[in-house]
Amino acid sequence: MEFAGALRQAIQASGLTLERIRHRLGRRGLTVSVATLSYWQRGRSRPRSRTVVVALEEILQVPPGTLTELLDDPAPTATPVRGGLTAGAPGPGERGRPARDLWPDPEQYASLIGQLDRSGDHRLERLSIHDVFRLDEVHRSWTLSVRTVLRAAGDDIDRVVCVHQTSVAQQPGNTGIVSGNAAGPGNPGNAGAAELAEVARIAELGGSPGSSGNPGVSGILGSSGNGGNVADHEPDGAAGVDSHAATGGTAGLAEVRYCRPGRIRAEGGLVAFELVFDRVLSAGDTAVVEYELGPVEEPAYDSYDRRFSHPVHDYVAIIQFDGERLPARCYGFTAESSQSPRQRLGELWIGTSGSANIAVGAVRRGIVGIEWEWH
Repeated sequence: MEFAGALRQAIQASGLTLERIRHRLGRRGLTVSVATLSYWQRGRSRPRSRTVVVALEEILQVPPGTLTELLDDPAPTATPVRGGLTAGAPGPGERGRPARDLWPDPEQYASLIGQLDRSGDHRLERLSIHDVFRLDEVHRSWTLSVRTVLRAAGDDIDRVVCVHQTSVAQQPGNTGIVSGNAAGPGNPGNAGAAELAEVARIAELGGSPGSSGNPGVSGILGSSGNGGNVADHEPDGAAGVDSHAATGGTAGLAEVRYCRPGRIRAEGGLVAFELVFDRVLSAGDTAVVEYELGPVEEPAYDSYDRRFSHPVHDYVAIIQFDGERLPARCYGFTAESSQSPRQRLGELWIGTSGSANIAVGAVRRGIVGIEWEWH
């Protein structure tokens, strides 16, 4: 009813009829009937598409988040996957919890991403995120490959912001985006996480994504670690990570495909960057971005996770263990925040290729990861 009341007030303040609102949604490629809009504002039903609610905020000219933050925001859930993995029972998420709570050091996270343009973040729909985390045979170095598929829910969107944790030295244990999303580290001892956020508006180039609890940057979605210097180096018109930022445990953005790097900020083992699309997106357009982090020299890890501050339709994480020594067991897990306990989803099979994977559908918010135990 909170959502219904807020929507009703926004409609009344806009002076628009339900028919006009339906028409404007249709111009954005979104089909919603007048009857459905009426049900929503009366509390008889609720929207299932966050994209539609974001569009309503723009049409009704209310601040971003006015309506979307009133939607239920449960913790990550997993659909059945190969090996019998199913969601355990992580419990409901905390509605309205800010993205910063997904990271072990909320102040550092807020300070870092505050230097980048995230004004269009709420207008990107995350269709899928695929992470491949590789741990070397002596468990002293890792690399991360990320592929993210996005769809614009508005016009004039030209970039996405990612955040990753590249060091766990200051983090006792495993953090588990993201922000996540993405993703990011929430527990001490965690190898990586990612959070993906899009930034709208054609502005100066800038950025690099990062993830909490995840080595490297978070994607289209790490853990807190050694202090690093802030990087703001822009060779050939695009920002890159300079030699100072690459020290102190922060990972370098090794390779970028189907986009170009913008501004990059790194501090205290956390890396955030913008990825600028190769074209400006209009409502309904899709974009695919790929990037790699590392290799990063860090102590042995026992988990990898991503932090999600935005819904993602499909998330897949693959952990590749190089060499002959493999973990004794591998488990999938979820968590509501960096301070929340982990909820194990089930044991994951480590195949003859030396890899384990987890596939999660309809992630709404929180942390999803894989942890393992050595003999």
